[in-house]
Amino acid sequence: MRYSIIGSGNIGSAVARAFARVGMPVEVATAKGVAAAARLTEQIGELVVATEISDALTADLTVLAVPFEAVQELVGRVPDWGGRIIVDATNAIDYTDFSPADLGGRPSSDLVGEWAVNARVVKAFGHTWARVLAREPGDGRGGRRALFVSGNHPDANAEVGQLIERLGFEPIDLGRNDEGGLLQQFGGPLTTRSLISQPIGGANPAEMDLLG
Repeated sequence: MRYSIIGSGNIGSAVARAFARVGMPVEVATAKGVAAAARLTEQIGELVVATEISDALTADLTVLAVPFEAVQELVGRVPDWGGRIIVDATNAIDYTDFSPADLGGRPSSDLVGEWAVNARVVKAFGHTWARVLAREPGDGRGGRRALFVSGNHPDANAEVGQLIERLGFEPIDLGRNDEGGLLQQFGGPLTTRSLISQPIGGANPAEMDLLG
């Protein structure tokens, strides 16, 4: 299975580091070209493979870590996604006052799903601060940092949840975009929330502690 990240900013870099941390290769592309993406390879290691955007768009699972306003043109370069997964890590922001962009009450990931023909879009990796996402996912006591997942395709949610587990985090499936997606997208009540799962009696992580 091929994984790619488009965007090498704070979120893209944090996700790339998570892949490298567990020994998983991932392709990274940026609008600034292969040379710009290659700087991540120099910083993180050879598991992060710099590539062209055109190649990154053909991966089985692509993480979008670009400005929301760039998404429509970007995903539109692919005429038919053929059921491949897009992980929407973007934030729809009105930069005039750093408030949530006016999307008419619609989940931002639903718009991504309209623009990306036949893609299975899953919202993940974008609800928390990049500096928090970049930390080790474990707390040293058996707990794991939680990452939210939402989307209209339960099977895709499950696949992304499995990836999140492989990366060392605790996935929490919030359901559909018009439910959980609104909770975790920029401006939602779960924005910037950082939860750590705590194992009960050393068993399954079930309790959630809220951290800053």
